[in-house]
Amino acid sequence: MAEGDSCWVVVLVGGVVGFILVVVLNHFWPLLFKGKGGTVPKGSFGWPLLGETFSFLKPHSSNSVGAFLHDHCSRYGKVFKSHLFFSPTVVSCDPELNYFILQSEGKLFECSYPKPIHGILGKVSMLVAVGDTHKRLRNAALSLVTITKSKPEFLHDIENIAIQILDSWKNKPRVIFCEEARKFTFNVIVKQVLGLTPQEPETSEILEDFLTFMRGLISLPLYIPGTPYARAVQARRRISSTVKAIVEKRRAGRRNNNNDDDDDDNNNSKKNSDFLEILLSVDTLSEDEKVSFVLDSLLGGYETTSLLMCMVVHFLSHSPAALQQLKVINEALRYGNVVKFVHRKALKDVKYKGYLIPSGWKVLPVFTAVHLDPSLHANATQFHPWRWE
Repeated sequence: MAEGDSCWVVVLVGGVVGFILVVVLNHFWPLLFKGKGGTVPKGSFGWPLLGETFSFLKPHSSNSVGAFLHDHCSRYGKVFKSHLFFSPTVVSCDPELNYFILQSEGKLFECSYPKPIHGILGKVSMLVAVGDTHKRLRNAALSLVTITKSKPEFLHDIENIAIQILDSWKNKPRVIFCEEARKFTFNVIVKQVLGLTPQEPETSEILEDFLTFMRGLISLPLYIPGTPYARAVQARRRISSTVKAIVEKRRAGRRNNNNDDDDDDNNNSKKNSDFLEILLSVDTLSEDEKVSFVLDSLLGGYETTSLLMCMVVHFLSHSPAALQQLKVINEALRYGNVVKFVHRKALKDVKYKGYLIPSGWKVLPVFTAVHLDPSLHANATQFHPWRWE
């Protein structure tokens, strides 16, 4: 081998070794953190870079906390440190700390979902926005939803869609309820947000792209053509284009209506009760934020609502007495654990009951652990709707 080639080999090997050392040191350096006035919770960081993320995300039944949380809570207590989603993390299974974190939103903690999710959701999504932007989007969303739900057409539309779904079961030998629940939820959201019926072609287009979007939402963040992540990003762009076309069509209709002196009061009343009509009249939202709000509505309601419906039906099938009295929603939310945890980040060093959460660390309030805590709920692993009486 020539001397020049040998030098390049040495440089290459040295670069690789140096890179590995930097990754390892960066991973374990937070373990040496010693703050003033508190102690970082006990715990472990796992493997360099990946940490304990795969173990944390390992699937388990909804009525259990899973092996990871059971093991770590047994060893370190209800509050412990780990390394999850490429970041040093404090995991909280303590109800009081969880409440403190959520109540300190914007002051001590802020939303902090993994960066790849930002690429799929978009920069102006309410789900990833922080600070004043998040407050503005949230206030607009609450106002829009409150106005829409107060309209008589809201329940009427939901009833019509439910009847259509039930009528479609008549000649089917078997019904897969989870699929039907997703269909019902999607049709309700699209009708309420965009004014589309299931029969319109835009509805099918949005559904196909939205399902692609959902499959890539939790996937390896590799923007390579053909990967679920890349397909999800592309699907979001197509949904945005479809929604923008619907918005422009509605605007054109508004201009025509404004120029038409023959509009009667009934048509005006119907127009003003439409969610999209109200959304278009909100001056505090940009065009991109309005489009993103539509996608956030789908994302926030589609999977969670349909999954809760499925769990309610499943639990009721095992509790005929609860079916007779319909005392089930709160218990289904507790026992079903539709949302297991949320992502937050400490904005400054936070001291809480002797614990220190260092500034910049990720914080994961785990709701599942609280819902299934036997010290808070008797027979926590049993479905018992009457506990809420």
